[in-house]
Amino acid sequence: MTIERKIREHLHKEAETVECPPAISNRIEQSYSQYLQRKRSERPMKKRLIGGIVAVAILIPSAAFAAPTLIDMLTRTPLTDEQVKADEIGKAALEKLYSAFPETKAFEIIDASNVQGVQTSIILQEKGGTGKKITLHTNGITGAIEHVIQENWEPKEKPLTALTDQEIISKVDSLIDKLYGNIEQYEFSMEQMENSNQKTFILNYSKKGSTTPFYQVFVQGNSISVSLIGVETTPPNKVEGFFSTNGKPDYFADAYLNDEKLFALLEISPEELKQELAKGKSVVEIAASRNVSKQQVIDVIAKTQIDGQIQGEKNGDVPKSNRSNEQMLKAVEPKVLQVIEHKTETPSK
Repeated sequence: MTIERKIREHLHKEAETVECPPAISNRIEQSYSQYLQRKRSERPMKKRLIGGIVAVAILIPSAAFAAPTLIDMLTRTPLTDEQVKADEIGKAALEKLYSAFPETKAFEIIDASNVQGVQTSIILQEKGGTGKKITLHTNGITGAIEHVIQENWEPKEKPLTALTDQEIISKVDSLIDKLYGNIEQYEFSMEQMENSNQKTFILNYSKKGSTTPFYQVFVQGNSISVSLIGVETTPPNKVEGFFSTNGKPDYFADAYLNDEKLFALLEISPEELKQELAKGKSVVEIAASRNVSKQQVIDVIAKTQIDGQIQGEKNGDVPKSNRSNEQMLKAVEPKVLQVIEHKTETPSK
């Protein structure tokens, strides 16, 4: 049996138990198609993983780039409890969680894994396997908790989506404040997504004075899913929202594409790049039209990201990773590749 068939059958089985917003389902289908194309050309690619091993079943993505690709299921390495607690990134994530929610010290680690040094994921649950549950996805380079899913922290008879808007906001505020801190400096917007299968809310938290979300939150059923987007106010001569999702700016890629060296390589302005992407092109396609190879684009963006990481470590802004340049390059390249191959979901007509 081919690996494609195994994955397809696995997904069909899991899909029977999943209630997923249509937009997210479309993203997963697109990712699978891209995966098959890469396999057929014998050029597989390892991309950024947000979900767990059965990612489709547990993940509520926060942005277009948060949706996992199926190749990630094949590259995730399980970790034992001892390995998690011995791992620098995993240990720091647990300490932060225990400090924010002391009750989780009594939780069991029911699953943990690592993806090529890019990300460490830990799932904890109350003993007994039916109570409160929390999932952490931590950046393997910076140590930042990029994604947290809090499940079943409300009684089954009155789940989150049965609460008033103000009560939901209060729950989300509390999660962000305890795990990340200083919620007072943020403004937020809240809207209900079009999803006939299950009531779903999306909340965007932006720093005051900025229009770019710093945290993006999904509330569905009895779970809160928070993603740290972490895009600061856009500096002059740079733009926001290179890509769009459902007609709205999707900010994840901005931190990668707002790169002066990339603009110089492509001989293009930020505004021109955004306009070209809005037509449904990928960065790779735009580069090819200008006689620039995909590898050149990867090298430029990856170097900028690594330089930023090193400078952040020197300034004390991010934890020291103690990784070599080669290790950091290996970790960041899959993320860069996902960004530059992506196409906006709502191309301009």
